[in-house]
Amino acid sequence: MDEDTRKTLSGITFLAGPDGRRSSLVAGREIFATALAAVSAQAAGAARAERDWRKGYMPHVRRAVELGLADAASAHSIAQAGLTALHANFECIRDGEALPLQTAMARPSAIAFDTVTITGSGNARPELAVPYRGERLTGDALRRQLGNWAATGVVEPSFAAAIGEVIDHPDWLDLSDWHVAVMGAGAELGPLPTLVNWRANLAVIDLPGTPAWGRIIATARAGNGRVLLPMHEPLASDDPTLAFKAGADLLHETPEIRDWLAALPGPLVVGNYAYLDGEAHVRVSLAMDAIVASLLERRQDAVPAWLLSPTDVFAVPAEDAEHAMQARRERGGIRHLQAPLRLLGGKRFFAPNVERLVDCSGAPAGIVDALVAQQGPNYALAKRLQAWRAAVAHKAGRHVSVNVAPATRTRSVVKNKALAAAYGGASHFGVEVFEPDTANALMAALLVYDLRHGGGAAAHPARLFMDNAVHGGLWRIPYLPRSALPFAAVLGFF
Repeated sequence: MDEDTRKTLSGITFLAGPDGRRSSLVAGREIFATALAAVSAQAAGAARAERDWRKGYMPHVRRAVELGLADAASAHSIAQAGLTALHANFECIRDGEALPLQTAMARPSAIAFDTVTITGSGNARPELAVPYRGERLTGDALRRQLGNWAATGVVEPSFAAAIGEVIDHPDWLDLSDWHVAVMGAGAELGPLPTLVNWRANLAVIDLPGTPAWGRIIATARAGNGRVLLPMHEPLASDDPTLAFKAGADLLHETPEIRDWLAALPGPLVVGNYAYLDGEAHVRVSLAMDAIVASLLERRQDAVPAWLLSPTDVFAVPAEDAEHAMQARRERGGIRHLQAPLRLLGGKRFFAPNVERLVDCSGAPAGIVDALVAQQGPNYALAKRLQAWRAAVAHKAGRHVSVNVAPATRTRSVVKNKALAAAYGGASHFGVEVFEPDTANALMAALLVYDLRHGGGAAAHPARLFMDNAVHGGLWRIPYLPRSALPFAAVLGFF
């Protein structure tokens, strides 16, 4: 990379290849191949031989889950190899100097942020209230809805039980004893709108200048917690320019953000919620991961938190797998159309969601591959990074909060017309898609459950993602989600 090229780039970026190109597809293929090589040279070779990674990545993502099921050691080996490859395929460019990411994170920060603290004006007692279809569910009404979701397979029974415990212990909701870092404070599924009313101390990070800051600051002032904003210059909390000057850049100020969070009192939740489109999603996810990894080394009281996407590959409980297989044997609600459409589509349509039970470290499980082409290989890599870090941290004995969140009508989803239409027709296939305010409240309550219960021991990292999952029904439907997606989209259009 010549000097002129370095000057045009900054922050965390993909390494340049021999041809000088910084290809997220080439990097993604190599990262998955390296992860697979930890347990299977054959699987790694197949990944490296995939010529069109954009179209052909899905089977290899699935293999990275399948090959880790036999025993926990294999799963951990894949996760660790994948993380190592991820960090090795990126560099940090600062002031025209390209550094390995680990080297950049080890250097002293170039600046120190000032902090503005907004103390909310509210004094209401923290309450678990879930907006749902025009109602505000609390107490027994919320318990009934949790029971309905569990009975219809929208959520795992363990999730309903976990939220039931939060209802039983309203004192858990007072998070004044915690600091919660929210990386990606403007994210619709992030916990800020809920936790700001549960007396939490929230350290919020989003890009300077983003329109979300006006909403974030207004939310902070109306809540009953404390919201800490990173600043490049000292300002008063009531300064009218606050929304234009608050913020920090995860891609370009990664070590500085790490140091700002490291100085907060504990215990500390390190929440990973930032989202960007395309290859930038991998880069911002890696920035958050570099911060998490560094804070885990520095602080024993740091608890990383992630929300995983249901449109990924997971090992699922045997009960869900058996339900999906039985539903397909019964041909669902479109049994008369399934066979001819499958024949015309070259078996691309209405493929089985679960083909058979597999062994997961001595217990039966299924494999659900809910990857969808519209989200692409960069999205799959960014979400797999989070699952890998959770598995590695858990193996090291660290307390983690990692939960499968529901398919949700967020802005990033509905701007894709095909996905928006598919979400509109999903109910015809037994999948419930949530509104952002409903998902936000539920996942914030699940975070509270995780924090109050401490780190649970899972025999296999796959169990971390099974427990308390809110998959919306994707784990129980008869058909591979992407094989039914076009028909859900047609139904959604109408």
